[in-house]
Amino acid sequence: MNVVDNKEERRFETFIDGYPAIIEYSVKPEVLILEHTEVDPALKGKGVASDLVENVLLQIELQGLKVVPKCPFIKKYIEKHPEWKSILVHPK
Repeated sequence: MNVVDNKEERRFETFIDGYPAIIEYSVKPEVLILEHTEVDPALKGKGVASDLVENVLLQIELQGLKVVPKCPFIKKYIEKHPEWKSILVHPK
């Protein structure tokens, strides 16, 4: 999966078979607030959202940034994958 950080639109995005999957974010110093995850209906049920979140969290970690997951899907993903709690602003 090739995920691009579209800084102008403030979203991470990928296209699979021409269909978009995105995570919208807002920015604070050294922190990305992950606001919303959206996957085209044609891609639902194929694990695209989970793959997208994994890719985005890895990019954020490699940049040395922290995360605030406002999106319910991303919150649940991190709960199921506690290895990502290390990049949360306030790990629980």
